[in-house]
Amino acid sequence: MILTDTHTHLYYQDDDVKRADLVRRCIDNDVKRLFLPNVDAASVAQVFRLVNEYPGMCYPMLGMHPCSVKEGWEEELAVIRDSKKDNTIYAIGEIGIDLYWDKTTLGIQVQAFKQQIAWAKALKLPIVIHCRAAFDEVFQVLEEENDDDLHGIFHCFTGDAEQAQRAIDLGFYLGIGGVVTYKNAGLDKILPQFDLSHIVLETDSPYLSPVPHRGKPNESSYLIYIAQKVAELYQTDIATVADITTANSKKIFGV
Repeated sequence: MILTDTHTHLYYQDDDVKRADLVRRCIDNDVKRLFLPNVDAASVAQVFRLVNEYPGMCYPMLGMHPCSVKEGWEEELAVIRDSKKDNTIYAIGEIGIDLYWDKTTLGIQVQAFKQQIAWAKALKLPIVIHCRAAFDEVFQVLEEENDDDLHGIFHCFTGDAEQAQRAIDLGFYLGIGGVVTYKNAGLDKILPQFDLSHIVLETDSPYLSPVPHRGKPNESSYLIYIAQKVAELYQTDIATVADITTANSKKIFGV
C-alpha cells in the first residue's frame, strides 16, 4: 500500500534528527510519496534540501503563496521562477487567493495568481490552489483562464457540493486533509456525493492535524488517519483509498 501526501510543508522542520524522524514515521505508515509546495523565495532552498535528502519520495513544487504577495511581489516571484532553472518541478503551487487575513491585497493577489497560471501552462504543469475565504474570486480567475492546459488540485478543499462540482468541472481534483475528520466540518456529507476518482489526500503539515491529533502539530505520517476516515465515508478499505488516490496523484503530477 502506498499513500501519497499531495501537500506537505514537512521541510519547515529544520532539525536534522527530527526531520529524519518525521520521514521514518511516514514510511512506517505507508506514506511514501510527499509533494512539497514552497510559499515564498526563502522556502525554496528548504524544499530542495528535503528533495535531495529523499529522492524518489519527495517531489518539489514552486509558487508564491497568496499571503506572501506584498508590495514588490514581482521581484520575489522572479527569484522563485529563477530557481526552476536547474531543478525539475511537478506543479506550480501553492498559489491562489486568501482574503481571510487581508482583503486589501486582492488586486495584486489576482495578478500574481494569473501570472503563475500562465507559467504553469507554459510548462505544461498542474497548479495547486490555495483558496481561503475567496471561492468566488478564485473561480472567477479560473473561469477566465480556463482551457485544456488548466488543471490541478484544489488544496484543502472545504467548500460545499456545488463548489466541489464546479472545481471538478474545471479540471481540478479535491485535496482532502485533516478537516474531513472534524465532526462539524460537513465534508463527511459532501464527499460521498463524488467519486473517489476526483479526490487526492493531503496533510498540509504542520497545519490542520486530523483527529486524534487535532490541535497539535501535524505531520505527513498522520495521512493514515485521513485515509481511514475517507475509507469509512466511502464504505471501502484503506488499501482501495490508497490505490485510487495515489493513482490520481500520478495522473496530476506525471510521476
